[in-house]
Amino acid sequence: MLIVLAFIILFHVASAILLFVATIHNAWWVVTPAGGDIIYTDLWYSCNATCYSVEKSHTSDAAYLQAVQATMILATILCCVAFFVFILQLFRLQQGERFIFTAIIQLLASLCVMVAASIYTAQKDSFHVDSLKSGSFGSSYILAWVSFPMTLVSGLMYLVLRKRK
Repeated sequence: MLIVLAFIILFHVASAILLFVATIHNAWWVVTPAGGDIIYTDLWYSCNATCYSVEKSHTSDAAYLQAVQATMILATILCCVAFFVFILQLFRLQQGERFIFTAIIQLLASLCVMVAASIYTAQKDSFHVDSLKSGSFGSSYILAWVSFPMTLVSGLMYLVLRKRK
């Protein structure tokens, strides 16, 4: 049982790290102009040699981008809270009880990641100015989609996990 517990903890920590990197790293959208520097765009900034705020990110025109920002931050926070709740429940629950509360929090984190990545996928053209529309999805975007099934599986593992000796 100790090996299963260690695997679950490592899996949860790995999904939290993926969420942190996907939220913070500046490669949600990558543009390679002909003869120019590569431009990386994340949820807050566009960077080539210098970084500048995403155009109109503070206006109502960028409500979709603000929704992606909020749900990715919420997913990261929920994943971390689920880990701490799991550690608390590990020592507080009676043997044979399930980690339902941890599972619910982790499944909510998974839902937030899915919503954020789906909104970004559907509205990517409205986020970028015309000069950046010819790009492609970057590594942070891919990490967000990879962290979705990881948090989902982690939440489902908590649902079926029983505390044993």
